[in-house]
Amino acid sequence: MSEFDFGKPEYFTNRECSWLGFNSRVLSEARDKSLPLLERLKFLSITSSNLDEFFMIRVASLKDMVHAKYTKKDIAGMTPQEQLVVIAEKAHELVNMQYSTYNRSLLPQMKQAGLEIVTEHEKMTEAQMEYADKYFEENVYPVLTPMAMDPSRPFPLVRNKTLNIGALISKKGEKGKAEFATVQVPSVLPRIVRLPVEDGSKVCVILLEQLIERNIDKLFLNYDVVCAYPYRIMRNADLSYDEDEAADLLKEIQKQLKKRQWGEVIRLEIEEKMNPKLLKILRSEFHVKDDDIYEISGPLDLTFLMKLYGTEGMEEHRYEPYRPQPVPGMNDEEDIFTQIRKGDILLHHPYMTFEPVVQFVKQAAADPDVLAIKQTLYRVSGNSPIVAALAQAAENGKQVSVLVELKARFDEENNIIWAKMLEKAGCHVIYGLLGLKTHSKITLVVRREEDGIRRYVHLGTGNYNDSTAKLYTDCGILTCSEPIGEDATAVFNMLSGYSEPKRWNRLVLAPIWMRSGFMRLIQRETEHAKAGEPARIIAKMNSLCDKEIIEALYEASAAGVEIDLIVRGICCLKTGIPKVSEHIRVRSIVGNFLEHARIFYFRNGGDEEFYMASADWMPRNLDKRVEILFPIESPEICERVRHILQIQLDDNVKAHILQPDGSYEKIDKRGKTLLCAQDYFCEEAKRLAKTEPAGLKSHVFIPAERVED
Repeated sequence: MSEFDFGKPEYFTNRECSWLGFNSRVLSEARDKSLPLLERLKFLSITSSNLDEFFMIRVASLKDMVHAKYTKKDIAGMTPQEQLVVIAEKAHELVNMQYSTYNRSLLPQMKQAGLEIVTEHEKMTEAQMEYADKYFEENVYPVLTPMAMDPSRPFPLVRNKTLNIGALISKKGEKGKAEFATVQVPSVLPRIVRLPVEDGSKVCVILLEQLIERNIDKLFLNYDVVCAYPYRIMRNADLSYDEDEAADLLKEIQKQLKKRQWGEVIRLEIEEKMNPKLLKILRSEFHVKDDDIYEISGPLDLTFLMKLYGTEGMEEHRYEPYRPQPVPGMNDEEDIFTQIRKGDILLHHPYMTFEPVVQFVKQAAADPDVLAIKQTLYRVSGNSPIVAALAQAAENGKQVSVLVELKARFDEENNIIWAKMLEKAGCHVIYGLLGLKTHSKITLVVRREEDGIRRYVHLGTGNYNDSTAKLYTDCGILTCSEPIGEDATAVFNMLSGYSEPKRWNRLVLAPIWMRSGFMRLIQRETEHAKAGEPARIIAKMNSLCDKEIIEALYEASAAGVEIDLIVRGICCLKTGIPKVSEHIRVRSIVGNFLEHARIFYFRNGGDEEFYMASADWMPRNLDKRVEILFPIESPEICERVRHILQIQLDDNVKAHILQPDGSYEKIDKRGKTLLCAQDYFCEEAKRLAKTEPAGLKSHVFIPAERVED
């Protein structure tokens, strides 16, 4: 590395602040009046869901550090306590902006479009009141469990993320003495209740908590209800367990999952203008400070808006759902193994269907010539056809080995269920590696053929989840390359038996080799630039916060390497620093699909190299997870990957450009031909599906020199 200090704290953005900036970019989609109404509701719901997870994990982790008196500074020079102060300020601003968007922009537009959410139940029509009260009596009342607090009854357990109604009640005839009571809004019932309307073209709904508030006196018959307000808490959900001490990791994680309901309260959301006495009780019982209390001007937990997205009769207010298209060059006449033998196949989801990945496992399960199937599973869908195929393969007598990552956050319970089911079917199930998460996406099929054993491999940037494959943009390849097949075998031998191969042919794995591999590739571009040659790096990922990688990028930029980064979420790198990052450009694309692919390009003195990976440039990916970086070797697929990167670099509709002050701005579209990368790929996939003859690979690409512009 250079003698110049590229590691100064002022050269970095705090990770948590960067994440909050990303969520603000998601919120900006909800504020974009050019989007259909229901699409805007969807993005507002996503910001709320994102913020919940951020608090349960990231804020919770910082609070744990403060409790442990941990004062080490992050790469931006901030202690955990300093980070919490800044987060509280920015998170309050974000929440205020969420509800300003909801109240001032979306509610009026919804009403105008014929979709009304009742905000004051007293203003319902007589017919609606009658329907609402009857609905409460028949459907809601039997499910509710009101809980009071007095000397004989301690403060009840309030579960994480649940919506509750807190009330002050006093015995009839005993004025002045009010007691606390609470009732959980049941999550087993729909939160949105549709009300009758005279005009059949309109939709009117009321939220479940309002129905309960309206009828809360029926829960406390011998009491007067002084006041009632909804509230919601967020608890520390960051699981901690000592793997060295856990004799059975599966049982230990099951035990820790239950503790999520008892974790420290890190955020309290209350309805605006809550009774001060009621708030005082909640603040005291939950041990929260003022910074952790969020006064909400509207309904708590805006994730309910996602349920409105599918409202019948409002199709004109949302985009027509995109249907993934067939993969160019693939057909239903030949089995998938024959097609892979003709040449590597590129998969680009969700523009191209995920079905070939499902068929790859299904056909392997049924094929009498297949001897073994090996796969890593990180997150799968609720009714996964891939898991069903693996179970069927084991029942068909094949050797099936599956690594199920039990430590996949918020999917632990789901993965435990799948793991047990696979074991019952006869699969050999591995529960991850000690101290590491297995985040790689790889499937190996071993098949007996006329000329001997052949290995078929799928490598991807995204999970084996047929549901999210329709929502996330990811890439993958199907190949029967012998060197990659040998490496795939070595990967699974390492995962199941801890045996490291003497050498790797093509694959690069974290946590041992990937960091040094990326550093070598970046430094090679730096050397080319120092030698006066054109040098270029393009890297697409979800997050960039690794200090060593960022310092290497700064040194490369200082040497003259042209660097384009497409980073959807967290980016701790700063652009525009004189003599440090003047040659670095960062863009974040936030659109209808969640950008999830990891793609890397290095000019390498004209002998260009393209890679894909399951890993971002983050310490956890490079040092604490099993990840795979794989090269793209087919010249034709390299051109298609170049095309994918270039279209994203040309996007001037959904791209947000990182400014030197750390803010993001959209591109000024005046006088420009508009290009939305996601829309472009949707239309391109449709066009290729119509025009490309079966059996031929696509030749959509741009000349190499265009990347050098």
